[in-house]
Amino acid sequence: MRMRYLGRTGLQVSEICLGTMTFGGRHGFQHMGRLTTVEARRLVHRCLDEGVNFFDTADMYSAGQSEEVLGAALSGRRDDAIIATKVRWQMPDGSGGPNDRGLSRHHIVRSVEASLRRLGVDHIDLYQTHGWDGRTPWEETLRALDDLVRAGKVRYVGASNLTGWQLTRALATSEQRGLERFASHQIQYSLAAREVELELLPMAEAEDVGVMVWSPLAGGLLSGRQERGATPPPGTRRAVGWFEPVDPERTFDTIDVLRDIAARRGVSAAQVALRWVLERRGVTSVVIGVRNEAQLTDNLAATRWSLTPEERAALDEVSAPPLPYPYWHQEYCDADRVREGEPA
Repeated sequence: MRMRYLGRTGLQVSEICLGTMTFGGRHGFQHMGRLTTVEARRLVHRCLDEGVNFFDTADMYSAGQSEEVLGAALSGRRDDAIIATKVRWQMPDGSGGPNDRGLSRHHIVRSVEASLRRLGVDHIDLYQTHGWDGRTPWEETLRALDDLVRAGKVRYVGASNLTGWQLTRALATSEQRGLERFASHQIQYSLAAREVELELLPMAEAEDVGVMVWSPLAGGLLSGRQERGATPPPGTRRAVGWFEPVDPERTFDTIDVLRDIAARRGVSAAQVALRWVLERRGVTSVVIGVRNEAQLTDNLAATRWSLTPEERAALDEVSAPPLPYPYWHQEYCDADRVREGEPA
């Protein structure tokens, strides 16, 4: 299991991060998984034994139960783990009032105290904003997070699901005000969702921000279990309306290539899809979500082999989305300069 530095920090995290949305299973998260503390402990300890030190959750997963289960599963091995959780959304059980959402100082301070209690720890290693607020100024949010770091309740702060300009503004605010900066950005990225290659990945690399990837299998679609034109298999996330949009034609063309590579290499299609993300430039850690030990075993095996240049090129080509403006225009200008003898 390879370790990678998280952004410009000195913190080393495993290239695989165990996501815990499958822990608990209530208040709308039943379709993700219903792992109990006993089941979760088995998976968490297996991860630790395999070299995985990174675990990701959020306060709103199963209305706090995911944090509770993760904390209990790590009992006795807390010092071996890097715990990441998130704040932004109101609890899905409907509790709380108008101030129990967003990224205000009020909500952040109340939420971190609740997360610490549920996890049963004295600090959170990586505390992430779970999305864009749009109402609270970045200075208020970042000062609250900076105070938590200074108080020792949080070690590092991160963001998730931001646009390039939103993350840039947050980093600029941190620099201007001398506040703790986002060490990481957690984003959707897979063979079925490559939009982040246009701005978010290059921007993260330029600004030394670590990249955590969520949904590397597109909600399980890239595991290859669903046939083209068929309804999602019962029990899968897609069967209950998983929200990630995909281009069906391009995605199933990609699945055909995944299956072909998997058959020739003697691995699963899911492993091939994970391997592709693991090898992408700028990616720090890939968040996986599993319901049982068989899935965990298969996912972890993706760290033990590599794609050939030919396999990588085939996957790149079949999954490539059309370029939106102004990227197609810039590509055209680059090609034009090459035709005129200028360097690309």
